[in-house]
Parts: sequence; structure tokens; C-alpha cells
Amino acid sequence: MFTPKRKTSQVFGVSNVVLPNSYVDRGSLDEQIQTLLQRTTHIALRGESKCGKSWLRQKNIKDGITVQCRLDRGAHDLYIDALSQLGISFVLDNTSSGKISGKVNAHAEIGEGLLAKALGASAGVKGEAGGEYAKNTRTQPAGHDVSDLRFIADLIRESGRRLIIEDFHYLSVDERKKFAFDLKALWDYGVFVVIIGVWSQSNMLIYLNPDLTGRINEIPIYWSAEDLQAVLSKGGEALNLEFTEGFIRRIIKDCYGNVGILQTLILKALDAAGICESADERAVVNNFEALETASLQYAEQLNPLYQHFAKGVSSGIRIRSDSTGIYAHAMAVILDASDEDAIRGLSLDYIFQQARFREPRIQKGNLRVVLEHFEQLQIDEHGRGLVLAYNEATGEVSVVDRQLLLYRKYSTVKWLWEDLIAEAHDQSDA
Repeated sequence: MFTPKRKTSQVFGVSNVVLPNSYVDRGSLDEQIQTLLQRTTHIALRGESKCGKSWLRQKNIKDGITVQCRLDRGAHDLYIDALSQLGISFVLDNTSSGKISGKVNAHAEIGEGLLAKALGASAGVKGEAGGEYAKNTRTQPAGHDVSDLRFIADLIRESGRRLIIEDFHYLSVDERKKFAFDLKALWDYGVFVVIIGVWSQSNMLIYLNPDLTGRINEIPIYWSAEDLQAVLSKGGEALNLEFTEGFIRRIIKDCYGNVGILQTLILKALDAAGICESADERAVVNNFEALETASLQYAEQLNPLYQHFAKGVSSGIRIRSDSTGIYAHAMAVILDASDEDAIRGLSLDYIFQQARFREPRIQKGNLRVVLEHFEQLQIDEHGRGLVLAYNEATGEVSVVDRQLLLYRKYSTVKWLWEDLIAEAHDQSDA
């Protein structure tokens, strides 16, 4: 019986859908999430960029209401997006003081049904003009106070679907705090949310709202060398390929504990080795030259991303009248750190000591303010692009986009920090 060959891209690579032939249930996370989904609890999935959070969500939650966060969006926008996926539009008249004023409109049959059920569940909720839901108008006034959130919660709960908030880290700090308090109310109303994002601080949402203690379970996602090797072994079996121990050690070293980087590197390495589909007979892969080519190509493709990152932070530096060049010195210290320290996190004290050695006029209080602004400087006009994160609770900066480390290793492009430091020095001497 003829068995069609598998393409390498059907097994390895970064994909918007799960590739089952290289999907690994790291640390039995699938079972852990499935258990939590049966309980009355929120779930937070925390991990750096491209660590497999989205695959984990897709694998375990098949029909969620998935909402993407952006820097310029707030909690109200998330609810509007969620309701639109249920066939219901939420038109705002006013959002002052964190309150919602407007109308909900059912624009699909499923939305009409949910709206009718939710109105029954929210007995006593009055609109700004009063009145009952009328199917022929498909309109129901919304309230002006906390009952609005209950009404939204009723709609989501009646849908039977799980609300999923993706890229939570792209919300502003103020909006994160607001949503953390909403989470307590949503829990009270029987709506349990899955929050997914990049943050280095353990139990960040509880830090933002201590009332969430016991109401949310945070799951950190990280990969050991053994986990990453399992990805290569499973994918290799699907392609009838066997990777040598030396090849595995080298590629795992270059992926910095990140499964997304591993997936990209192995596909590029197989391309460079001329392997594009499963082998007829068992084939051994030990092509270090192909892996080196893959790493160099990957770094070259990352160049626009990190040059944009550099320019974004540089722009933030240039519009501030800061004769010490404190932003530039802080970036120079962070990017000169070892891979291990950059991943583990660099403390405010360490960055201050190193930056002050470079520029004695730098003050610790000013440096803390600078680090607190780092995330804002990195985000682009679409509200995306986080590379470095500052943990307010511990006062540490860490690399949350591990591709930066690979780029730093294989790219020869000069960073802008030293030129900016020289400019600041010249301005202070003028």
C-alpha cells in the first residue's frame, strides 16, 4: 500500500496550527490543564515568546472565545471583541470612569438566543432608558454600573465557551490592573478565563489583585533539554530521520530553551541539508554545516526585527533630555550580559552598578524609572514587539524574546547604544 511522504514543513516549523508529529506534552501540561478546566478557577499560562503557549491552548481548548490584546486596548475592548464572536455587538456611548454606557445588539440568530437567555439570567438589570429586550429591534440598553460586567458575564457563560485572553502583556499596566479586578468579579459570576502572555513575575495577577488568591492557577511554561530532545525525536520518527547526539546538543544550545526557535532552526537546517520530505530508509542527520547555515539565515531574517527594536528604544531615548545617556547605558549593560543572566533576569542593583561604572552621574532612582518605561519604548504602532520585560515586584529585567540571544550570537550588526552614549557625552560637554 502506497504511503505518501511527509513534507518536513508538515512536521517541523512554527505554525498557526498544532503540528501533531512534533507536538510534545511537556511535563504532562495537557493533563494539568484539562484538570483545571473542570474546576471553578481562572488559568494563567505564562512563558516567553514562542514557548508553545498558543499550541498548548489550541490542543486543550477547542472552541474558546479568543481575544487578542493590544497596547491601545482596554478591558472594555476585550469584552466587545468577545461578544462580537457570539453574534452580539456592544456599542459604547461613554466609557468614562471605567463604566460602560451603550447598547448591545444581536446581529445573528445565535446572538439573539444568548441575549434572551442572558436577560433572563440578569433579572433586575435596567438599561439607561429601561425597557425589555424586543426581538424585532434586537436591541437592549446596557446599564451604567457594575451590573454591566455581570450582564457580559451572563452572555459569555450562556455561550458555554471559555474566554481566552491572548498576549495579556500587551495591555498597559493600568489596564492589566483593571482586568485583574474584573477577574474577581467574573469568577463570582461563574465565568472562568484563560489568560496567556509573557511575564517574568510569578503569580503576577495575584500581585495585581490579591483577591484572586485561590481563584487562579498560574502555569509557567518552560522546556528542559530533555523536553526539546523529545520534540526532535518525535519529529524525526515521523520523517524516518535520526539526529546524532552531537547534532542534538548543538541545536538545543542554539535554541536557548525555546521550542519555537528549535522548530525554526531544525526546519531551516533540513532545508540547508536538502531534506524536504520523509526518507525512504532510515537516514542519519549529522550535518553541522547545514545547522550553521540555518543559524546564520535565521539571524539575518531577524535583523529587521531587532533593528526596529533598536530604533524604537533609540527614539524614546532621543526625545528625552537626559545628559547622562541613562537609557543607552542601561541597554548596553543588559545586552552585554551573559545568556544565562539575561534569561534568569538582571537585577536593578546589578544594572545600576554596571551603568554607574560607565557613567558615575547615573542615579538609581532615575534608572528605576527608565526600566519601568522599557516596555512602552519597545511596543510598535500595532501594540506588539516585546523583547525585554521589567518585573516590578523583583526589580529585574529579563529577555522574553529568546531570539535576541541567537541574533546576538550570529549577527555582526552594530547596536546603536554606544553612538547614543557618545552623543549624550558630547551634549553634556557642550
